[in-house]
Amino acid sequence: MSDTLDKNEILGWLRETNPERLAGLWRRADETRRRHVGDAVHLRGLVEISNYCTRQCAYCGLRAGNLQIPRYRMLADEILEAARQAVKFGYGTIVLQSGEDYGLTTRWLAELIRQIKRETPLAVTLSLGERSNRELAVWREAGADRYLLRFETSDRHLFHEIHPPKGTRPCDRLGILRRLKALGYEVGSGIMVGLPGQTFASVANDIEVFRELDLDTIGIGPFIPHPGTPLGLGFNIFPPVNGEQVPNHELMVYKVIALTRLVRPDANIPATTALATINKKHGRELGWQRGANLFMPNLTPLKYRRLYEIYPAKACIAETDVTCHGCLHARIQTIGRHVGQGPGGRRNRDLPGAEGVSGGRNLPQLPARFSMSRVLASSESPPVANLRFGSEPVV
Repeated sequence: MSDTLDKNEILGWLRETNPERLAGLWRRADETRRRHVGDAVHLRGLVEISNYCTRQCAYCGLRAGNLQIPRYRMLADEILEAARQAVKFGYGTIVLQSGEDYGLTTRWLAELIRQIKRETPLAVTLSLGERSNRELAVWREAGADRYLLRFETSDRHLFHEIHPPKGTRPCDRLGILRRLKALGYEVGSGIMVGLPGQTFASVANDIEVFRELDLDTIGIGPFIPHPGTPLGLGFNIFPPVNGEQVPNHELMVYKVIALTRLVRPDANIPATTALATINKKHGRELGWQRGANLFMPNLTPLKYRRLYEIYPAKACIAETDVTCHGCLHARIQTIGRHVGQGPGGRRNRDLPGAEGVSGGRNLPQLPARFSMSRVLASSESPPVANLRFGSEPVV
């Protein structure tokens, strides 16, 4: 099996059911992972800073139409305390995640990023949905290192069925990913496996998109709908796929992780929380042994964590950050791997082979010809209130 798989080979592996042949795929993906990114499992502390969202995605519990969940936005001091906890645990990155919430204003978040950078050595990853060029540029200049935005599926019709556009603004996540790269971010994206209406050919194309975009981080998880959403309630909004419907079980997720490792050998690939949710006992470990090299332990305060319910029964929803930290170290050591040090970025990674690969401060720099004035002139952000840093964002 070659690391340069073509699309037909990818399609064949996605349909493969023979356990012996699949065992060969797992071995090849694990060896490719070891050669290109080493044996470290990097831990990136996740903080779910707001569960407000303006969008109406057909599967997500944070969708604007869900009136059953209390909404929250974390205070700056609470987020900074989570960042300090990440440093105490030895994590190299903090991930600030929310719904698409314009109550988190451009200026407020920029100052928060600056303060995290002043007080800690952490890399800062943002995962805040589809945002304007202006916002992305301001946050990059403030010091944000990475941005995560899943394109979910390369099938444009399917994407628009499950992600209704907001007003007349079209969704162009692939275009946003390219703009993020131009701004100098390390760029992460990914897909859900088993979306209703998703075919094997569609997933094969998704993997080709991973290859073409040269993504730095690639997240792959199973489709798990929230029960209070159209897809969770069983609304049949997709035509039958005539045997080509991709299942959302863990075996299919492992196949996509392994094949993604083969086509993007040096990318960072997490064993996602969603994967750990459908197999709480061994999902993380099997993901790490089939191509993955990251995990994002949850540092969100417990009083908020249960309210960030994208899908039900999330793994580690009731564990304290201290308990989760100890558990992860034990799990990683059990499979003969070690916890990574430093930010664990993909850019300028040292050649593997030595302990601590990618442990240095190998973060992206702003492009040499980066012009804030040009970027700011190119796009206006949505109208939001100006906020004093240290206060709670507007509701």
